Order: sequence, then C-alpha cells, then structure tokens
Amino acid sequence: MVPLQSLGSNPLFTIVPLLLVLLAAVTVWQMVEIVDAYEKKALTVFGEYRRLLEPGISFIPPFVSHTYSFDMRTQTLDVPRQEAITRDNSPVTADAVVYIRVMNAKKAFLEVDDYKTAVSNLAQTTLRAVLGDMELDDTLNKRQEINARIRKELDEPTDEWGIRVESVEVREVNPSKDVQQAMEQQTSAERKRRAMILEAQGERQSAIETAQGEKQSNIIRAQGEKQSQILEAQGDAISTVLRARAADSMGERAVIEKGMETLENIGQGESTTFVLPQELTSLVSRYGKHLSGGEASGSGGGETLESLEFDEETRELLGLDNIEAIISNLDAEMDAPSPGAEADIQSPEEVIEEMDADLEDVEAEIEERIEDEESEGGT
Repeated sequence: MVPLQSLGSNPLFTIVPLLLVLLAAVTVWQMVEIVDAYEKKALTVFGEYRRLLEPGISFIPPFVSHTYSFDMRTQTLDVPRQEAITRDNSPVTADAVVYIRVMNAKKAFLEVDDYKTAVSNLAQTTLRAVLGDMELDDTLNKRQEINARIRKELDEPTDEWGIRVESVEVREVNPSKDVQQAMEQQTSAERKRRAMILEAQGERQSAIETAQGEKQSNIIRAQGEKQSQILEAQGDAISTVLRARAADSMGERAVIEKGMETLENIGQGESTTFVLPQELTSLVSRYGKHLSGGEASGSGGGETLESLEFDEETRELLGLDNIEAIISNLDAEMDAPSPGAEADIQSPEEVIEEMDADLEDVEAEIEERIEDEESEGGT
C-alpha cells in the first residue's frame, strides 16, 4: 500500500480541483447572457436559430450557443457622394443621409447578411436613378421631392429585411464647374436685367411725378392769371364807368351853362318877343337836379341826368355795388368851389329858386304877348 503522506505530496491532486473550479466558472459564464435595454440578440445552438433574447438576463446552453446583437434604435447611414447625369445631360454630384430602424430582428438576421451595408448600397443606386430622371433645375430646387422618391424606392426591399427607412435627406447637389459658371453668369445677367427694370420703373415714376407736379403748377398758375385778369377787368370796368359818368356830367353841365348864357344874352336884347325851345326847360330842370340831387322837373319832362345804368347781373359781375358812393364823392368834389373862388357864391337851392322865378316871369310874359297878338289878329 501507498502511504497517505505520499499521496498528499502528489501535485496531480492539487491541479485537478483547480481545473474543476475553473471549468465550473467558464460554464456559468457561457450559460449567462446579458441583453441591454436598446437591443435584441438572436440565439443559435449548434448553428440553428432558436429565438431572440429580450433585454435582461438569459440562460443559454454553454459552449454550443452563439448570439448576434441588433440595435433597435434609429441608426444613421451616410450615403457616399454619387455622380449622376440628369435628364438634360448635366453632370451633378450628390450625397445623402438615411435614417433606418430595425423593426424585426429575426428578418434582419435571417434575410440579409449585413443590413447596414445593404441599405447603404441600395440608397446609392436609388439616389443616382432619381437624379438621372430629373432635370438640372429640378435637382437644385426640389429637394423634398427627391427625398420622398428615394424613401419610396427603399421602402419595399427594406421591409423584407425587417428594416424601416424613417427618413432620407439629400445634403448637397452640386453641378459641374462649367455648369456652375454658366449658372453664375445667368444669375448675374438676371440681376442686371432686374436692376435695369427697376431703374426704368423709377425713372418712369419720377417722370410721372414731375409731370403731375408741373400740371398742378400750371393749373394753379392759370387760376392765378384768371383771377388777376378778372380783377384787372373789373378795375378797368369801374374806371371806364367813372370816366364815362364824369364825362357825361361835365358835358351836360357845359351844355346847360352855355344855354344859360344864351338865355341871359336873349334877356338883354331889345326885342320883346322870345321863342324858347322846349328843350331849354328840360336842360334847366336837369341842371337843377344835378345841383340839388332832387327830382326837379320842367315843363318838357326831359330826361334826368343819370349815369350809365346796369342790370343786377352786370353790376355783380363788375363789382359796382358801391359805385353810387364813389360817384357821390366825385359829384361833391366837382360841386365844391375852387380855392380862388369868391366866398359869397350862392347855394344850389338859391340858384334853382332864382332860375324858377325867372322862368315863371318869362313864361308869363310870353303868354301875355301871345294873347295880345291873338287878340290883335282877331280884331
């Protein structure tokens, strides 16, 4: 028999327990699988798909199992810059960003090798196809339409992979350098055209405003000239009326005075028979009215010494409402004695009374002589 002391000193008995403990630890490590909250894991045993591991702790067969992780959050894929030829034969380059999300981890594991690479390649080809089906101006202006068309093209194949395309954004669409230079020249020409149009519109508006200002100025100037002509015409009319009245007054006075002198000469003659015209009494009456301003009437009933008469419309047009006051002042000045005249000049009333008395005497004498002549002729 082998003594016990020799067995304890054998190193084999020391290594075996350690190996057993190490094996147990590795086994436990292989059996326990921890899944994060934002992911799922596909489990295979001996290469066979078994199930999806949900977030938390899961126990799997050790040493014969394998897991594949799938991030269930929205992921971003950069689409590399792509070159394309538009429908109007203009070369352009564009790149985009695709936002995807794993909706079915089993399909993403079983239906496609690498869903990220697959979606990226599909987005590149779709981007080139969409740009080639549009004209250059549309590729530069219709970004939303491009995004919608790319997303629609990606939806059908990615649904079979358990992937949903949430959004597609085209970042840049750049035409070639030659096209860019042509576009810059076109933009510059368009800006010059707009500037010329705006300048022409400004000059036109300025000319219109100037013409309207001149029109208003001419209207105001014409109205001023019209008012000036009206006032000048009114002044000329008043002046003409005053001159006419003064001339008529002076002329009739001269005629009357001449008649009175003739009457005086007749009275100084030796003849006892006088033949007086009927107009003489009218002149005397008018002379008396001119001196007194009253309604002196003679036997002949002649005309009164009045100025030119105007109807109401003419007086209003000429502004002659105050003409009577002006003429009264003028008559007063004409009747006033001159500075060198004698102080004992008779008043107009006294002269009229004397003239009326003389006329009555003359008329009585003439009537007596006519009666005497008639009586003598009858005998």
